[in-house]
Amino acid sequence: MTGIRSYTFTPEQGVPPGVAPFAHATAAGETLYVTGQMPTDVTGTVVGDDVATQTDQVMRNLARVVELCGGVLADVVSVRAYLIDWADYDAFNVTYAEWFPGRLPSRTCVGVTGLAVGSLVEIDMVCWRADGWPSPPA
Repeated sequence: MTGIRSYTFTPEQGVPPGVAPFAHATAAGETLYVTGQMPTDVTGTVVGDDVATQTDQVMRNLARVVELCGGVLADVVSVRAYLIDWADYDAFNVTYAEWFPGRLPSRTCVGVTGLAVGSLVEIDMVCWRADGWPSPPA
């Protein structure tokens, strides 16, 4: 499969509404770029007030986007995580690792001074599939 395709989903599909104008994911050939997700539920409400709970919600959101694009978390090759408090690093790692019980993707973790919607964590990812990504659902 070739070409660039964008995927945008709705709360009815189990993906929280975006906080800005963007596609939830963009496929270019065999690579899928998944937009950073926040710890919000399908109503747009921030879930939890600690990094472990928020990380779990972010990963739920990411997993749902990847699933709707036709993949699974085993397709993830690279992750970028953003934390507003470096003191949360260990707790973040515990929850994050639970989502990747097999092969871990490469990862960068960055400390930042703030994130959208007052969240403690944001994560984006890059996925790869040899057979590419299907066209977005109509």
